[in-house]
Amino acid sequence: MLADGLPKLISFSRMSANQKKMIDLRSDTVTKPTPPMLEAMMSAPVGDDVFGDDPSVNQLQDDVAAYFGMEEGLFCPSGTMANQIAIRMHTRPQDEVICHENAHVYLYEGGGMMSNSLVSPKLLPGDYGLLSAAAIAESINPDDIHFPKSRLVCLENTMNKGGGSTYSLETLQAIHKTCVENALALHLDGARLFNALVATGQDPKMYGQLFDSISVCFSKGMGAPVGSVLLGSSTQIAEAKRIRKALGGGMRQAGYLAAACSYALQHHVARLAEDHARAQQLAEALSGKSFVKEVLPVQTNIVIARLVSKTPNELLKELEAAGVLAVSFGKDAIRFVTHLDFSAEQLEQTVSIINKL
Repeated sequence: MLADGLPKLISFSRMSANQKKMIDLRSDTVTKPTPPMLEAMMSAPVGDDVFGDDPSVNQLQDDVAAYFGMEEGLFCPSGTMANQIAIRMHTRPQDEVICHENAHVYLYEGGGMMSNSLVSPKLLPGDYGLLSAAAIAESINPDDIHFPKSRLVCLENTMNKGGGSTYSLETLQAIHKTCVENALALHLDGARLFNALVATGQDPKMYGQLFDSISVCFSKGMGAPVGSVLLGSSTQIAEAKRIRKALGGGMRQAGYLAAACSYALQHHVARLAEDHARAQQLAEALSGKSFVKEVLPVQTNIVIARLVSKTPNELLKELEAAGVLAVSFGKDAIRFVTHLDFSAEQLEQTVSIINKL
């Protein structure tokens, strides 16, 4: 059996090597750990995180909490789990979660808020995926048994479906004020929050003052292989640990993974500006094509192009044949995401490929 299986393994290895030749802009989740990050992972001191004695996990949680000016953090396997823990932590069955109609917590988390927390979403429109304080205030249900109790507002920054759009400080402050006045909890899906901070120059500790809880992801633009941190008060994180356990998110020697996130926090934040600049250049190349109706404004590392005369699948096949991977993003759009493993040379190649389409 080993002899029969060996050629298949070799074939798969060759296939993987060929795939690496592609310029992969499907997402910033496709990055591989850098050699220094791998070294930090392999040398990390570890313990059993379920018992709370993994020093690398504890250090990461403390550092991220301090970075955003919050009391405590909880290391989670994914941003989806961190968001779902937060929703369950802030709500009770029959409550309502107010979010944008294109929010990740609604579209891309497998119906988690309904299945995990037994709550219903109230979906609001908003330009480039962003909500306003006025829209939130108007959507709050009256105290009437016919309606679910409006309990939680979820924002997303940057906004994936909005083309990596970011919230202004003034808008966040207004939304915070509305939530306080109406006894609503406020959670931030900060999957790409570091991108927003670099793009806007905002103080990360400001977020700790405005939000009741925040999830931040390290496996996207930050380049770590796995991991998100949920931030909140000490009381909330104690509850979050119980929920994480029930969801199967308790890990043992997780410090090897946490060390990658710590390395990213120390070394990969400022360099996100490179990804943003390369996204701008991609957008400029796409804007000049006859089959592109519109490129959404690019603030960070996401480029969404709306198409005419070509379907997303048609254009994606042309790009793949030329050596570039992207993804369909709706019936008339495709998305590119720049990242740590997308070099200046690859940018030049990609722009050349786009110019020839």
